[in-house]
Amino acid sequence: MSTGAPTTLESIRRHLVGLKMPRSLEILDQLMRQLERGELAALEAIDALLAEEHALREGRRIQAALKMGRLTTIKTLDGFDFSFQPSLDRERIFALAELDFIDRHEVLHLLGQPGCGKTHLAIALAVEAVKAGRSVYFTTLAELVAALAKAERQGTLRERLRFLCRPQLLVVDEIGYLPVIQGGGNLFFQLVNARYERGAMILTSNRNFGEWGEVFGDPVVAGALLDRLLHHAVVVRIEGASYRLRQHADLLPDPVPAAAATPPPRRRGRPPKNPR
Repeated sequence: MSTGAPTTLESIRRHLVGLKMPRSLEILDQLMRQLERGELAALEAIDALLAEEHALREGRRIQAALKMGRLTTIKTLDGFDFSFQPSLDRERIFALAELDFIDRHEVLHLLGQPGCGKTHLAIALAVEAVKAGRSVYFTTLAELVAALAKAERQGTLRERLRFLCRPQLLVVDEIGYLPVIQGGGNLFFQLVNARYERGAMILTSNRNFGEWGEVFGDPVVAGALLDRLLHHAVVVRIEGASYRLRQHADLLPDPVPAAAATPPPRRRGRPPKNPR
């Protein structure tokens, strides 16, 4: 066994270990064989070495960001069946995937009947945001309000609001599916007001804006919410039926179109707290 100076290849291996570049170390011998056979130029080999390492690290970053953002079920735009929802403008959705609405701190509303693909699209756009390096957090309205109510009881509401203001994109799913607890509308308003013109949101709902007073149990709170959530907004209505129930469509009544609703009058200021 030689005790002399290490070869250049051995030195490269040590550097890759020291730099914590496992993928580069893994493919080094393969690239060297390609170099020896004349299948790669030196610069091409270096580029391939770095590209593989970058892909590994980027994959790890995306996985960590998805986990931090509570995006445990991954959906993609390519996996969405646009042919089943002809009312949906495919080009418009892919334009939203360019993520300009996040940079403009806008609110994207996805409205439609249960099962029409709102959550799929919301998650798919959130995944695109993560891939592009944006910070994302996903929650349902019921989970969000419960967390805010718990923080209020524990005296940590301010800290929780700050936490929820950090992500560049906040996704709130299932508005209108479950009744909001007493005082929940005020808590949600405080978050919306804190993020207003500072961070983007995606909201999904099966209820028209005119029904939000019923959803939140208070038309004043609903008006204050919509005042901010519709100021810088993109509204996408999906008119189709449930994709999940497509095989049983003959057993279901025709879906009710999501008619455009006139939002309540614009109001400024924080709404009064509901009596406890």
